[in-house]
This record gives sequence, structure tokens and C-alpha cells, in this order.
Amino acid sequence: MIKHIFWWFMIAKFPFMTASLNVHVQFREIAGALDSALTGASLAPVQNSHSDQGKSCVLTLKLSVTLLESLRSCWREDVFLLSCSNKFLSLSLQLLSRYSNWLSSGLAPRKSGSAGSNPGCEWAISAAPDDFIYVIHDITCLATEVSGDYLVHVLRLLSSCSTEILVLVKQSILDGGKSLSTTLPLVINTIIEGLVEKAVEVSSMMTNKPLPVGHSPYVSGVLRPLKTLLDAERAMTYLSKETTKELLLGAATKITGCYHELAAELISVARKTESSLLKIRQGAQRRAGASSDVSDHNVSDTDKICMQLFLDIQEYGRNLAALGVEAADIPAYRSLWQCVAPPDWQSVIHF
Repeated sequence: MIKHIFWWFMIAKFPFMTASLNVHVQFREIAGALDSALTGASLAPVQNSHSDQGKSCVLTLKLSVTLLESLRSCWREDVFLLSCSNKFLSLSLQLLSRYSNWLSSGLAPRKSGSAGSNPGCEWAISAAPDDFIYVIHDITCLATEVSGDYLVHVLRLLSSCSTEILVLVKQSILDGGKSLSTTLPLVINTIIEGLVEKAVEVSSMMTNKPLPVGHSPYVSGVLRPLKTLLDAERAMTYLSKETTKELLLGAATKITGCYHELAAELISVARKTESSLLKIRQGAQRRAGASSDVSDHNVSDTDKICMQLFLDIQEYGRNLAALGVEAADIPAYRSLWQCVAPPDWQSVIHF
């Protein structure tokens, strides 16, 4: 009873203390909502568009919706207190930073395939390449919202503050939005890495075959994952033309680089094997007292491999062109062409 009387006395005498306590409670609730969302083991898409998001920012992931709701809660008129504006600004920036760090720290261990000492990264390891299309869309959407309508709303609430303060607030929020945008290259590269892995699996089907007469069946599958991803409704809906072009060129360049490495290694191994076999045959003939001239007019295995690869990269170049990529513009393709093309084809890349 005495305790209750004491608190009622304090509330009556010092109403600002009650407001301050309410603010701290609100802070915990706002930050807690985002923290809870960040602990999810997978990327959960939004089933239906939220009407309160507005037409300019239709997010695709529940986590992103939670971030935007948390950011807006900081500046709701029934929550915001001008006397605590610095704390509301600090919380807003912390929310943006928390989201960016969650994203960056999740993508880092994805290459190793294990969360290791980074708990909370399971979502990135389990996500499929096309799941990150949602992430790209939401990052772009959130950055636009933060530097647009969100910023306008905050500045309106702080309109009674001095010009110097408003300038600082504006720059702080704009920097927060940029922190989101800086993660875009990481996400795009994550998609590319996933596509490269699939392409390498297909390219590993290169084998030593009889004298070739056409391109290998595996070639048509090298770029298929990339084409499938870009032609799918998700990419068509949520990726801008600029992002699609960046993703296409980045993936094509890396896939071609891996293709070149695999082909060059195959040729190198074949040449070393031929050289070793030649030495063995020469040694055997010397021991038998026969002539050491073991040269013949048959096409060597290395020559067959180069002939096959030449037919293959021509088809691969046509497949690149079908996607809108000039094969000759990719350094790795030019190197591969020089590696396997016959002497009379060396100077010009032609399909």
C-alpha cells in the first residue's frame, strides 16, 4: 500500500518521470520485436501485402516488414516525445544498423556452408539463390522509404528544432539508408556464387571422348540455372532492369571464369599425361633396342580434348549471346578461345 502511494505521489509531482519510463518501455518493445524477427532460421515471405506499408514500399519478407514497423513506431505521434528526440533518433539508427549487420554476418559464413561460431546465420546457409531476390528488393525498398517518406515524417515532427539540428538529423537518417544499400553487392554476389556452383557441377561433365563432331550435351546446362532464375516470375517482378543486368553480367563473367579454369586444367592434365606416357614408351623401346621415334600421325587425346572444347565454347558463346551477353567482352572467354581454337581461328572469335 505504501509503495503504491509513493508511486502515485511521484507521478503527480513529477509527470515527466512517468513519460520517461513509458519511453523506455516502448524502446524495449520496439527493439525486442526486431531482435525476435532476426533470430529466425529461414527467410519467411509475406503471404499478403500489408495495407499499412503503402504503395511505394511493398515488402516481401516478414523480417523487413518488422523493421519498417519498428522504424515507424519510433516516430508515431502517440509514442514520440520531443524532449527525447535524440533517443528516438538513436534507436532508429540502431535498428537500421542491426538489420544491415544481420544481413552481412549471415552472408559471410554461407560460402563455408557452416554457421560455425556465428549463430543466427542458418537462414543464409539454407536459402536458395532466388530467395535473395526478395532480399535485394526489400533492401532497395527500405532504403528508398527511409530516405523518402520516412525522413519527411521525422523532419516534420522535429520542425520546431533549429536548422542545425534538422541538418544533422537528416544526414544521420540518410546515412542509415545508405548502410542498407551498401549490402546490395554482397547479396548480388551471393546469388552469383550459387549460380556458379551449379554451373561448375554441370561443367565438370567434361570428359575425354572420341574425335568430336559436335558440342557436348552438358554445354546447354551451364547457363540454364542463370536463365531459369532471371526468367522466373520472382526476378521479373522484384528485380529492376539495372540489377538484372548487373546480376547477369556478374554471373556470366564468373561462370565463364570457372569454365576457363576447368578447361585449362583438363588440357594441362592431358598434356602431362601424354608426356609421361611418351617417356614410358620411349624408355621401353630403348630397352628393347627399337627406335625411339614413337611419333605417329594419329590425333592425340589432347588434340581431341581441344577440338571438343572448341566446339563446346562456340555453343557456350551462342548461349551467352541469347542471354544478351557478348562472349568476346569477357576476358576469361577470350583466354579460353586462345587456349583451344585452331591456329586459323585464333585471331577472330566467331560462332
